[in-house]
Amino acid sequence: MVEVFESIHKVRSYECDLYGHVNNAVYLHYLEFARMEVLEHKGITLDGLKESGFLIVIQRIEIEYKFPAVALDRLRIITTMDKVLNTSGVFHQQIWRIEDEKEIADAYVTWVVVDLTGRPVRMPRVLKDAFGI
Repeated sequence: MVEVFESIHKVRSYECDLYGHVNNAVYLHYLEFARMEVLEHKGITLDGLKESGFLIVIQRIEIEYKFPAVALDRLRIITTMDKVLNTSGVFHQQIWRIEDEKEIADAYVTWVVVDLTGRPVRMPRVLKDAFGI
């Protein structure tokens, strides 16, 4: 069964561009915020991973913008683990506007586990245990 994580964010006016929409680059912050909440919920910190000799780095983000969000919109960010391989995985993340359940964006985020020199390494036990791998 796929575990679903939910984060809530309220759009701030300074995140919007001249058109009054959330700037496309800001969505990357929303997605990262939600992924960090998932790791925190699982008891994983980036500092803790680093102390263990591992880093999680983003290799690729594919995002489809479906509908604009504007200041004061309340957003629900849904995060699920889409795929896990030996050294990497993919989070599927969706952003929905709470008020009308309009889908705002859909993203696939590929991440890789690396050692402190940046070389890909096998998934550490702490991540396997946290995500039931």
